[in-house]
Amino acid sequence: MNYCKYIPIDVLNGLGTRCTLFVAGCEHHCPGCYNQSTWNVNAGFPFTEEMCDQIIQDLNDTRIHRRGLSLTGGDPLLPANLSVVKSICERVRRECPLDKDIWLWTGYTKNELTSEQMEVVNLIDVLIDGKFEEDKKDPSLSFRGSSNQIIYRFNRSYASWKNDLLDK
Repeated sequence: MNYCKYIPIDVLNGLGTRCTLFVAGCEHHCPGCYNQSTWNVNAGFPFTEEMCDQIIQDLNDTRIHRRGLSLTGGDPLLPANLSVVKSICERVRRECPLDKDIWLWTGYTKNELTSEQMEVVNLIDVLIDGKFEEDKKDPSLSFRGSSNQIIYRFNRSYASWKNDLLDK
């Protein structure tokens, strides 16, 4: 897997201060996408074990508290990215405090995810799904570009997903 950008201190892509990884590769090619430079699966830089170590180190840094990791792109659930994204999520779950959350943006809808994609989704806390639709663009929305996109939050108490718009 390649990645296009890593932001170790980010306040735009999810709640709180976060680490954000923009993966390379997206098959949706949504008209009006603000991140077209991430579409090519070969864009950016190879994702290495050292880069993953850096993310884990940043998430565990007590000098700058980060609430969690945001995975965007590109599309982290692109089949070509799944094994590496799953590995990143597993490391966060294994090596970081339990209060760290993982947010993930995908152009796929929750209902059309494959079992392999759901293996990754089962490791995260917040899923923002759906393609960007230019005719539904709404700059007033939190954490999504168009009104068709849905924010789901995993409720660990009930072990279930719920629609959670966060911008009501």
